[in-house]
Amino acid sequence: MSQHYKDEQDDWITVCLKYLLFVFNFLFWVGGAAVMAVGIWTLIDKSDYLSLLASSTFAVSAYILIFAGGLVMITGFLGCCAVIREQRSCLSMYFSCLLLIFLIELVAGLLAYVYYQRLSDELKQHLKQTMTENYAQPGKDLITHAVDRLQQDFKCCGSNNASDWQYSVYINSQEAENRVVPDSCCKTITPRCGLRAHPSNIYKVEVG
Repeated sequence: MSQHYKDEQDDWITVCLKYLLFVFNFLFWVGGAAVMAVGIWTLIDKSDYLSLLASSTFAVSAYILIFAGGLVMITGFLGCCAVIREQRSCLSMYFSCLLLIFLIELVAGLLAYVYYQRLSDELKQHLKQTMTENYAQPGKDLITHAVDRLQQDFKCCGSNNASDWQYSVYINSQEAENRVVPDSCCKTITPRCGLRAHPSNIYKVEVG
């Protein structure tokens, strides 16, 4: 009698563990879908900014997110299959994917730690150079649009501050019509609003 009761108790615990593992893997799958969605959104919605970067780090990061999200989704699916079918092969693939995900996260974390400050400094320097040399120049429409959008999206003006624009090829040309900053620096954009860099109308926050 006691042995029968113990077997029933073990079966009940096994069933509970299976359900918990299934729920965990389902949430794992949802998390992977979310990560993949962020990667896709980054590529689509922020693609304008690619022309401002000195390297392909931004695009590569987005592709890594998509790859990692896809891998997590596959792992979650394998985990659910392993729970339902109780197949050893599925479990082996499941734990192999978990190990791969762990290694990817470890490498990504180390790279982010090592290169964060370097990339930040490189981006700020390249952004300032791009703004001063390429903004509103012939054949640089993508860069011009990207800078305008960047300043409006992040409510900023210049790479460090609005004074960066005094060295701009555009600002020092006749096309600027005596503007001191581009109109995209204005809090409220109106034609030729960049004629004066007053704090009441010009963003003073830096980009980088």
